[in-house]
Amino acid sequence: MADLKKAADGKADGRPADEAAAEETAAPEPRQRSVQVVMLALMITMLLAMLDNLIVGTAMPTIVGDLGGLEHLSWVVTSYTLATAASTPIWGKLGDMYGRKGIFLTSIVVFLIGSVLSGMAQDMGQLIGFRAIQGLGAGGLMVGVMAIIGDLVPPRERGKYQGMMAGVMAIAMIGGPLVGGTITDHLGWRWSFYINLPLGAVALAMVTAVLHLPDKERPKAKVDYLGAGLLTLGITAIVLVTTWGGSEYAWGSAMIMELTAIGVVALVGFLFVETKAAEPIMPLHIFRNLNFTLMSVIGFMSGFVMFGAVLFLPLYQQSVQGASATNSGLLLLPMLLSMMVVSLFAGRVTTTSGKYKIFPIIGSVLMVGGLFLLSLMDTGTTRFTSGVYMAVLGAGMGFLMQITMLVAQNSVELKDMGVASSATTLFRTLGSSFGVAIMGALFTGRVQDEMMARGGGGATARSAQLDAASLAKLPDAVREAYQFAVSSGTHIAFLVGACVGVIPLVAALFVKEVPLRGAGPEAKAEPSDQAPAADAMQTETV
Repeated sequence: MADLKKAADGKADGRPADEAAAEETAAPEPRQRSVQVVMLALMITMLLAMLDNLIVGTAMPTIVGDLGGLEHLSWVVTSYTLATAASTPIWGKLGDMYGRKGIFLTSIVVFLIGSVLSGMAQDMGQLIGFRAIQGLGAGGLMVGVMAIIGDLVPPRERGKYQGMMAGVMAIAMIGGPLVGGTITDHLGWRWSFYINLPLGAVALAMVTAVLHLPDKERPKAKVDYLGAGLLTLGITAIVLVTTWGGSEYAWGSAMIMELTAIGVVALVGFLFVETKAAEPIMPLHIFRNLNFTLMSVIGFMSGFVMFGAVLFLPLYQQSVQGASATNSGLLLLPMLLSMMVVSLFAGRVTTTSGKYKIFPIIGSVLMVGGLFLLSLMDTGTTRFTSGVYMAVLGAGMGFLMQITMLVAQNSVELKDMGVASSATTLFRTLGSSFGVAIMGALFTGRVQDEMMARGGGGATARSAQLDAASLAKLPDAVREAYQFAVSSGTHIAFLVGACVGVIPLVAALFVKEVPLRGAGPEAKAEPSDQAPAADAMQTETV
C-alpha cells in the first residue's frame, strides 16, 4: 500500500514514481541540515525590521534638535509607515512571480540603502524622503521572512519555530528603546540608522549562502501595474486618514473627507481591476477560502489591539506609576514574556497534534479579558497588578499572532504563498494604524476633557507626552489631575479595545480545522475547504 501510495503521488505530480520516491527519501536530509541556519538568518532579518522604528523613535528628540523641522516630525514616521504598507503586497506578489530569494535579497538591499541615506541626511526633508526608501525595503522584509518560512517549513512543522518569532518580537520591543538611547547618547543619532548595516550584512551573507528554495514554474503574465497602483493609492489614503485624523486635521475636515473618498474609490477600482487582470497583484480567489478570510479579520483586529496596548501601557506606567522612560521597553516585559512562552507552547502542540482551532478561540478570550482588566487600572493600581493584567493580554496575543499566519498560509495553494503572507501582514499593519488612531483619539480626548474639568487644561494642553521627570516639576494639584486624566484615558481606550476584541472571538468560532500540510511530495495545498475530503477519498481509493 505504501508503494502504491508513493506511485500515486508521483503520478499526481506529473513525475515518474521512482523519481518521486527518491525525492521523498533524499529531500528531508539536506533540508534538516540547513533549515536551522536559514531560520537564524530570517530571524536576524526580522529583528532588523522590527528594531528600526523603536530605535529611531528613541532618537527622534535628538534628531529634531540637530536637523530642526519640528513641524515635520510626524512625517519621519508616516513616510516610513506609508511606504511599508503600500509595498508589502507588491513584494509578496513579485516573490511569487520571479522567485522568493532574489526578491527578498533585493528588499534587504533597498532597506540598507535607505538606512545609509537616512544616516547621511542633512535636513528634515531629506530624512523624510530617505525614510520612505527605507520603508519600501521594510515592506519586503517581513513578508519575505514569512513567505520563505512558508516555502521551507510545512505548516505541520512550523509551530516549533513560533517561539523563535515571538522571541524576536520581544527582544525588539524590550531592546529597541534601550539600544536607541545608548546609541544616541554615545555614538550620535546617525548611528541609529547605521546600526542596521552590520545586521543587514550578516543577513545578506547567510541568506545568499544557505537559502536554497525549490524551483517552481513561474507565471508568464506581466505585473499587474494598474492594480498595484490603485492598491498603493488606497492604502496610502487609509494610512493618512488614520495618521492625520484627530491630530493634524479634524475628523470632519475637508482633507480627511477627501482622503477617505480617494481611498474608497481607489480600493473599489482595485477590486474591479483584480477581476480582470491575468496575474492580479492580490488574487481575490484566496478570499473565497473561509479560513483565510477569517485569519485576515483576526490579524487586523490583533494588530488593532496589540499596537494600541504597546502605545498606551508605557504612557500609563510613566505618567501614573512614575516609571522611568529609559526603561520603557522593560515595562512591557510581563506581556512580551507571556506572549513568547504561550506562542512556543501553542506551536509545539500544533506540531505534535496538528490541531489549532482551539488556539484562536482561547487567544481571543484571553485578549478580551486582558484588555478589560487593563481598563480597570486607576491611579492606585500597583505595578505588580498591571503586570498580571499585561501577562493575560500577552497570553492571548501569543495564541493569536503566529497561528494566524500559519492557518492563512495553509489555506492557499503553494503558488500563492507570497500574496497570502503579504495580505496577512498588510491587514495586521492596517489594523495597527486604525488601532493607534482610534484608541489614540479616545485617549487624548478623555485626557483633555478631564484636565479641563479639573482646571489643569492650560498647563498640559498637549499633555499625553509628559514623562516622570516633567511631572515632578508640576504643582501637586495639576500633577494629580493629570494622573487621574491619564488613567481615565487608558480606561476608555482599553475598554473599547476589549469590545473590538469580541470580533476576532466570533471569527475564531467559525474556523474550520483543515489538516495542516506536512513534508514530502504528498504535501499538497488545500485550495478550498472541500479539499481535505477529496484527498481522503483519493487515499481510500488507492
